[in-house]
Amino acid sequence: MNLPFFIARRIAFSSGKSFSKVILRIAIAAVALSVAVMIASTALIAGFKTEISKKIFEFWGHIHISDTGYALSYEPQPIDRQQTFYPSLDTLQHIVYTEQETFLGYETGREVEKTSRGGIRHIQVFAHKPGIIRTKTDLEGILLKGVSNDFDWGNLKPYLVAGDIINMQDSAPSREIIISQQTADRLQVGVGDKFIVHFVKEREQLRRLFQICGIYKTGLEEYDRKFAICDIRQTQNLLGWNENQVAGFEIWLDDLHDLDLYNEYIYNEVLPADLLSVSIRDKFPAIFEWLQLQDYNEVVIISLMLAVAIINMITALMVLLLEHTSLIGILKALGESNGRIRQIFLYYASVITMTGMFWGNLIGLGFCYLEDKFHFIHLNEADYYLSYAPVRLNWAAIIGVNVGTLVITVVFLVLPALWISTIAPVRAIRFR
Repeated sequence: MNLPFFIARRIAFSSGKSFSKVILRIAIAAVALSVAVMIASTALIAGFKTEISKKIFEFWGHIHISDTGYALSYEPQPIDRQQTFYPSLDTLQHIVYTEQETFLGYETGREVEKTSRGGIRHIQVFAHKPGIIRTKTDLEGILLKGVSNDFDWGNLKPYLVAGDIINMQDSAPSREIIISQQTADRLQVGVGDKFIVHFVKEREQLRRLFQICGIYKTGLEEYDRKFAICDIRQTQNLLGWNENQVAGFEIWLDDLHDLDLYNEYIYNEVLPADLLSVSIRDKFPAIFEWLQLQDYNEVVIISLMLAVAIINMITALMVLLLEHTSLIGILKALGESNGRIRQIFLYYASVITMTGMFWGNLIGLGFCYLEDKFHFIHLNEADYYLSYAPVRLNWAAIIGVNVGTLVITVVFLVLPALWISTIAPVRAIRFR
C-alpha cells in the first residue's frame, strides 16, 4: 500500500469544518479561475489572429509575383500571363529542403532534411487601376482590382453583405463591380445603382460606367476604404493592355508557416529573372508585428494566472501544514521519513490543484463554446477590425496549459513542503 497516498486521501475526503477547508476552497477557486482565464485567452488570441490573417489574405494572398517595379507604383509594367508556372504552380503539394539543425537555440553544424507543412493552394492573376468615383453628390477615390475567371470567390463570399459576385461569362467585359460597405455608405449607393469612375491615362481623362452587383465588408478599414473588385478586362482596357497582359499573380498557401520558405523557393527556383516574388509579410510588416504582439500578451496573461495559482496553492499548503503539525509529529515519532511525510501533503496539494483544473477547464471551454455560438462579446470594429471576439480552440495549447499548470504548481509546492524537515516530533505532538 502507498501509505502517503492513503493518508492524503483520508485527509482530503475527511468531513468536518475547519479554517483550512475555507482556505482550500479559495485555493481551488483560484486555480479554476487561472486555468479558465488561460484557456480563454489562448482561444481568443488564436481566434483573433486567425480571423485578421484571413481577412488580409482574402485580398492579397500570401505571395505576390509581379514586375520588379510594382512595389513602386500601382501601374506597373505589364507581364505576360502565359508563364511556365501558371496555372500549374497550385499543383505543388510540398517541397523538401535542408536547414541547419538547432538545439536549445544553437546551431549544431549539421544539416537536416525537412518537408514543408503544406503546398500551394491557389494561384490567380490580377491588375490594378486607380480612379475616382463620381456620383451626383460626392467624389471618392478608389483602386479597382481586376480579377479573372480564376479568382477564388470562396475567399470573398463570407464578407458579402449584399448582392452577389461578378458575372464574367460574356465575351464582352462585365460592367459589374463590387464595392465595400464603407464606400457605399459614403456615396449613398446600393446594389443595382450605377456610377461613373474617372481615370487618367497619359494626361487624358477616361470614364467608365459601372453597376454595383455586390457590397462587401471585411472590417479592415485600410482595404474597405480603397478597394473595389471588377472584371480584369476593364482594367486591361484602361491600362491599354491586351488580354494576356496582367499586373501579376497572387498565391495562396496551405499553411502560413511556410510563407518564407515558399517565397524563397518561388523566387530562386520558379521565376524568370525579370519577375519578383514578395510575401505578404514583406508587403505589410507593421500588421505582422502587431499580430506578433498578441503572442506577448498571451505570455503575460498566462504568467500572471500561473502566479495567482501558485501563490494561492502555497498559502493553502502552509495552512494545511500548520493545521496538521501534530500529525506530522506523530508520523515522525513512528519512524516515517521527512520525504514520505512530504509526499502526503504534495499528494493532497495535487488533488486540490487537479480539482481546480477540472472546474477551470469546464468554465474555460464552456465560455469558449458560448462565445463561438452566440458572439456575446462585442468589439468596436473600427479599432479591432472585428465586430465580435472570435475563439479558436487549439487542443495542443489546452493540454499544454493543463500539464504546465500541474507541473509548475507542484514544483513550487516543494519549497514550503521542505519546512516539514524542521519540525521536531516532541514539539509537534504538543502543538495544538
